Amino acid sequence: MAAFATAGLWGTGARAEEPAWSEKAIKERIEPVSGRIAGEGLEALAMKGRDLFEARFTVLDGAGRPNATQAIVPTAPRRPAEFAFQRLAGPDANACSSCHNEPVAGGAGGFIANAFVSEGFESANFDTLDAQFSNERGTTHLFGAGLVELLAREMSADLAAGRREALRQARDRHEPVRFALSSKGVDFGRITAFPDGSVDLSELAGVDDDLVVRPFSQKGVMTSLRQFTVNAMNQHHGMEADERWGARWTGAVDFDGDGHGDELGAGEISALVAFQATLPPPVIEAPEDEGWAEAAARGRDVFAEIGCDSCHRPALPLKSLSFEDPGPVDMAGTLRAGDVEAPASYDLASLEWARRLPRNDEGEVMVPLFGDLKRHRIADSRTPLLGNETLAQRFVERDVFMTAELWGLADTAPYGHRGDITTLDEVIRAHGAEGEKAGRAYAALPDADRSALIAWLKTLKVGE
Repeated sequence: MAAFATAGLWGTGARAEEPAWSEKAIKERIEPVSGRIAGEGLEALAMKGRDLFEARFTVLDGAGRPNATQAIVPTAPRRPAEFAFQRLAGPDANACSSCHNEPVAGGAGGFIANAFVSEGFESANFDTLDAQFSNERGTTHLFGAGLVELLAREMSADLAAGRREALRQARDRHEPVRFALSSKGVDFGRITAFPDGSVDLSELAGVDDDLVVRPFSQKGVMTSLRQFTVNAMNQHHGMEADERWGARWTGAVDFDGDGHGDELGAGEISALVAFQATLPPPVIEAPEDEGWAEAAARGRDVFAEIGCDSCHRPALPLKSLSFEDPGPVDMAGTLRAGDVEAPASYDLASLEWARRLPRNDEGEVMVPLFGDLKRHRIADSRTPLLGNETLAQRFVERDVFMTAELWGLADTAPYGHRGDITTLDEVIRAHGAEGEKAGRAYAALPDADRSALIAWLKTLKVGE
């Protein structure tokens, strides 16, 4: 459909409408949407997603998963769940906003809101803090997440185009071609293409072998907001999306055996995606205090002088603000473009906050994320603090993490992957391996310059 009618947000679906006092968190079902959705229509859909994000799901909705684990592949537990809630393997939260709430819904979470994640593919039925079974992670904020995913999609397309060009050159020349892969000024290493169509990927850097940039999670292993949402709803709430746990993939209407099928349909997941994708990007908030403003101006220069912006890039260019859902690179178990007659297209450019984003000379939106959407080795034997995990995740090594986007960090302490570092000074000093040069340069600064850098970082606010 070319436009979006608010009345179409909530349909009767498979369930009758619930009275206002019902203990179900989902009072009505959300119908799937398609076509361009913009302005007030997009805001209305996002508001329904916010309602779900803040909803405290109950057993009447299907919360809980007695016969399923938190694994991203539908998996039955080795033994029946002893408790409805289990702090480690989950379910461990009533609402998304139970953890994503600082400073507002969609934000980060304190140490008390830490999540425990497993390798992901197998049974995640663990009940111990032993680091060989799970990694403890701090809750990150979601502001600007739609822009981050759009950047990742364009970067993935650039890298795939580079691989095709390398193979074309190898065929034309009848010899191996070593080809540099980059996108938006970020270097992802090199590939060597051969005339027979094979490719040597051993020199790739910071991205998976399929050249898909996965911008979400601290390890950079989640492709999209949709994948993240489907995973998280099962892990943290025991609310299972039909697009993964339904009969198509599992052969069961009620895979988790809680007595409720059809817990989350495509419409509910789409609304949650719309809420997250439309969250405004964080801002740089000018201090009212004159001394702070002066220090921050110097701190911004120090940030560049010691090389922090080699990874924490101030902005990346984005060609399009059209957010298609489902997206172009999702995999099985998440609704894909081929599964629907036409994807929905959320026109982020129609939102008020998008009009304030700066553009470059080519008309591209400059997304001020202070990141590069690339994985880096961030710890070593000399500086091991940020490599404090034992369990590898999705084939990503223990000391390799996604560059943290710095926008919003003034409102989202504590820091570090585990959320156990209380100050910016500490986390900067903890940079090792690829970040060691900048970390040591910071430590060697005069006190006034270190203070100025912190003063500038403290202007990176989530905003309204």
